[in-house]
Amino acid sequence: MSASTRVLIVDDQMMVREGFSVLLNAQRDIEVIGEAVDGRDAVAKVRELRPDVVLMDIRMPEMNGIEATREIVAADTSARVLVLTTFDLDEYVYEALRAGASGFLLKDASARQLAEGVRVVASGDALLAPSVTRRLITEFARSAPVRRGSVGVGSGSGSVQVEELTDRETEVLILIAQGLSNAEIADRLVVAESTIKTHVSRVLVKLGLRDRTQAAVYAYESRLITPS
Repeated sequence: MSASTRVLIVDDQMMVREGFSVLLNAQRDIEVIGEAVDGRDAVAKVRELRPDVVLMDIRMPEMNGIEATREIVAADTSARVLVLTTFDLDEYVYEALRAGASGFLLKDASARQLAEGVRVVASGDALLAPSVTRRLITEFARSAPVRRGSVGVGSGSGSVQVEELTDRETEVLILIAQGLSNAEIADRLVVAESTIKTHVSRVLVKLGLRDRTQAAVYAYESRLITPS
């Protein structure tokens, strides 16, 4: 039997922490290993407990979720941050994604959605709730500055080509930002899924990105995709 995904819950409301803890501990493959009451506490607990996933609230006293996410990612731990939000298009969620969060989850999510969100972020294999994530990223990318020196004009259709990437890698990056899974990208490009996995890995390494969510943020900020 494979090891359980270890989760740290961060929220300044006790009822929220306890509720999520009960829901997640009911899953055979997920274990809540600790709780934190604010961002500063979260940074310390991540260092101490080494969770796989951190369920991170945004608005908290002492240190908010954005600052905590930035510190956790900068510490180069293996923990992936899943941001909790009440939505609707909370500007802080986008800042958290830019800080290095791997995705976000609505606080009114069902037990099934909560558990699946943790699994998705732990795997790093796909964007969480692609259609909703894309909506949020698109909205806030409207005012995001273009990354200077990182993009240039590519050939065909007036598209933007990221200088570090090949044409095919750029194409894969765009499809990631559109919320497609590896299987869907493989089907779209008529290649093997293993080939797409290789392309995704190369994109992340070349651009110095941690996962697909950061790749999607990068694509929007670089104007590879124009918000509609």
